[in-house]
Amino acid sequence: MFTLVTGIVGRWRAICVTALQRPNSDAAAIRIVVWIAAASFSVKMIMRYLSRTVHLATRAGYRYGYHGLSTATGHTTEKSVPYVTTLKEEGSATKGPTKPLPKSADVVVIGGGSLGCQTTYHLAKMGMKNVVLLERDRLTSGTTWHTAGLLWQLRPSDVEVELLAHTRNVVSQDLEQETGLHTGWIENGGLFIASNKQRLDEYKRLMSLGKVYGVESYVLSPAETKDLYPLMNVDDLYGTLYVPKDGTMDPAGTCTTLARASTARGAQVIENCPVTGIQVKTDDFGVKRVVAVETEYGTVQTPCVVNCAAL
Repeated sequence: MFTLVTGIVGRWRAICVTALQRPNSDAAAIRIVVWIAAASFSVKMIMRYLSRTVHLATRAGYRYGYHGLSTATGHTTEKSVPYVTTLKEEGSATKGPTKPLPKSADVVVIGGGSLGCQTTYHLAKMGMKNVVLLERDRLTSGTTWHTAGLLWQLRPSDVEVELLAHTRNVVSQDLEQETGLHTGWIENGGLFIASNKQRLDEYKRLMSLGKVYGVESYVLSPAETKDLYPLMNVDDLYGTLYVPKDGTMDPAGTCTTLARASTARGAQVIENCPVTGIQVKTDDFGVKRVVAVETEYGTVQTPCVVNCAAL
């Protein structure tokens, strides 16, 4: 191939030298035409021979078992990384539940995320001693671990406002007093941003609802919002709703603290124990009722199951 390209370049050069030696007045035009013709001829010839060479090489490669630039004879199935398993895989590799399964429980909670830990904590706090939480992997290993941990106090429903107020008290005060552990709560305030008049009117109604339940909030103009948060671009805002006592928490830290408080009140938190089924039985009145929870490591008899598992 190198000999072919060298020959083409030599021919191109000879044609150009001949053109440059012509003494007539059209020498400049002839030079240009010759250069273009020579370049087109050279590129065309090179591409033709390259295409032919690649075709022959491909046929020869498949004939003799060569299928690419790699020297490997087959596809590799192993990761080309300096480690074999990730931290999550190593944690999941622990076989068996972290605690022995009880034979029975008053309530079995399925799922060790935020909802499951909150449910277990409140059931134990209400006085139920025989509560069991079953988590298929580790606490917060599902959806909870990558959530933002935001806690807003205002919602359109009065029931939601009351629930959020209670949750805020638990996360910011109760858990730390009961366990001595910090949930990562930071009271940095929250802003509801309104980019049109209708949304700002909705926020004004939220502020009115908040006054009934004692939630401090203020409707701010774009200029007031800029003073509060100088980094924000307020050119396209109608206004904001500012709630000073909103905040954020550490999702994993909160669940760990909830589990600690639950076990201190008699509940059991069992990890690495996937639930595989729920047994039901029809009673004398023809109503199907839960009688047990099935896992990979045994069955727990229970009349009540709370499904807090994620999708």
